[in-house]
Amino acid sequence: MNIIPAIDIMDKKVVRLEQGEFDKEKVYSENPILVAQKWKKLGAELIHIVDLDGARLGKPVNMDVVREVARNVEIDIELGGGLRSEEDIENAFKTGVRFVVIGTSAVEDLPFCKFLAEKYKDRVIFAVDVKKGKIAVRGWKVDSGVEVAEYLNRLEGIGAKKIIYTDISRDGMMAGPNLERLKAILKSTSSEVTASGGITNLEDVKVLKELEKDGLCGIIIGKALYEGKLDLREALSIK
Repeated sequence: MNIIPAIDIMDKKVVRLEQGEFDKEKVYSENPILVAQKWKKLGAELIHIVDLDGARLGKPVNMDVVREVARNVEIDIELGGGLRSEEDIENAFKTGVRFVVIGTSAVEDLPFCKFLAEKYKDRVIFAVDVKKGKIAVRGWKVDSGVEVAEYLNRLEGIGAKKIIYTDISRDGMMAGPNLERLKAILKSTSSEVTASGGITNLEDVKVLKELEKDGLCGIIIGKALYEGKLDLREALSIK
């Protein structure tokens, strides 16, 4: 199971939000490169970067920052936030990003996402962002009205290889993952699943590690690392 540190970027700084609320922002660093280098030094093999400004505006904003991270840190990057056109995705890959994460477009333009899945294979990851049982889009601000099970069926239908499931109610709250929902998602898809939201301590990591047998391939950890509640090196050492 891959353990993936998160770097959320707003105004070119590393921040964390609570439940995706932009008015609940806390700045942790002015330098995303140094943060990425830290996670690399501690043993991370992949980092999850979100362009929060891009997610809010519907187009990439911090691509220059992402490019500098990719240039200065020898680590794979998955990037999400405002990537809603093929041009945006191609530009992301040109910065050195290994994977892109697609959210809003996967809900609102399924033919486009089928094209992406066919062209880029497993380099495209589809976001399953859940709020009150429905898929949320446009920076998590809009309820799409799409049920989780229906959305997973859509992704199966277009041949999605990888998904990231986020329980928005747990994101940034350090209240533990939503295991019941995660287990249901693992049973409902053949895609590789990475889980995000609420992971707080080593016990959470150990519990999630047990779900490898059910298809859990990775977990994304954010605030717990920045607040010192969880040590990345210790988390990576769990067998």
